[in-house]
Amino acid sequence: QVQLVESGGRLVQAGGSLRLSCAASGFTFRTYIMGWFRHAPGKDREFVASISWTGSITEYADSVKGRFTIPRDNAKNTLYLQMNSLKPEDTAVYYCAASGLTRFTLTSAKNYNYWGQGTQVTVSS
Repeated sequence: QVQLVESGGRLVQAGGSLRLSCAASGFTFRTYIMGWFRHAPGKDREFVASISWTGSITEYADSVKGRFTIPRDNAKNTLYLQMNSLKPEDTAVYYCAASGLTRFTLTSAKNYNYWGQGTQVTVSS
């Protein structure tokens, strides 16, 4: 049974940092492209970041470039999202996702097979 379980979301002040984790099980993690998306109230779901199988290639939304990073640990079957210099507009439910497609990175949600349940990040001003 495939599972993606996010954790680490909480209330944080603007300018602060937060690290989200996504524990994966039930599939061969090291052969899947992984991504983070977010969904804020009143907005469409938004791509945040994606990482290739080996972690050598990453892609970021312009809105988070230079502030967020998306490392992965294939030995631990875990994906991370390191978020620095947080802004109130980063407030959203953050989801991790996995794709079995043979690409390097993927920005479209429709290309992802598996999704976690989400973790809430709230950034206060």
